[in-house]
Amino acid sequence: MSDSDEWSEAGDPVIVPVEDSLDLHTFSPRDIPGLVEEYLFQCKVNGLREVRIIHGRGKGIQRRMVRTVLEKSDLVEGFSDAPPDRGGWGATIVQLK
Repeated sequence: MSDSDEWSEAGDPVIVPVEDSLDLHTFSPRDIPGLVEEYLFQCKVNGLREVRIIHGRGKGIQRRMVRTVLEKSDLVEGFSDAPPDRGGWGATIVQLK
C-alpha cells in the first residue's frame, strides 16, 4: 500500500494512507479540493474501484465541495450518498472508472 503526499498550509507534506475511505474532518476546508483530487488519483493507481469520502453532515459545505470535485473528475464513474450504516448523507460513496 502506498501513501499520497499532500501539502499543509505550512508547506509540510501530509501523508494520507491510500485506503477505501477518507475522513475529511481533520483537514482545513481550503485543502479539501486538492486532497480529494489526489486521493482519487492514488486510489485509482492502487486499483480501488469504490471509496467512501466522509465529509460530515453539518451545513453541507464540505459535501458540496467534495461533490464539485467528483463532478469534474475524469476518474469518477458515479457517486451517491452512503447507505445509513456507512454514514448516510455524511459520507459519499464514489465509484471509480
